[in-house]
Amino acid sequence: EVRVVEGGWGWVQAGGWLRLTCVASGYTYSQYIMGWFGQAPGKEGVGLGSIDLYGRTKYEDSAKERFTISQDNAKNTVYLQMKNVNLDDTAMYYCAATWYSTDVANRRGPVATDFRYWGQGTKVTVSA
Repeated sequence: EVRVVEGGWGWVQAGGWLRLTCVASGYTYSQYIMGWFGQAPGKEGVGLGSIDLYGRTKYEDSAKERFTISQDNAKNTVYLQMKNVNLDDTAMYYCAATWYSTDVANRRGPVATDFRYWGQGTKVTVSA
């Protein structure tokens, strides 16, 4: 069974930074593309970025300046680092996995319907 579990800091002050983690298990990690998504209260979810088995990253335009996605294959872990956070970053953040494919890898940014396995999400609150 494939499992994806997010973790990380739940609260951060505006202007600060934080790092979320995503640990995946139950499959050959290197065969997957991992994506990060965010959903602010009352808003639709948005794709933030993805990373593939080659370590190549893609970001949505709204995320590329302040968000960095990285991975540690030995730990089956993907990271989302956010810097200079602001109140609008308050959201649930989800990590998801899907089988590697060139179509998905070549997309400009992650598309939710491409991803098969989802974590339960981790809540981030940014305070003033």
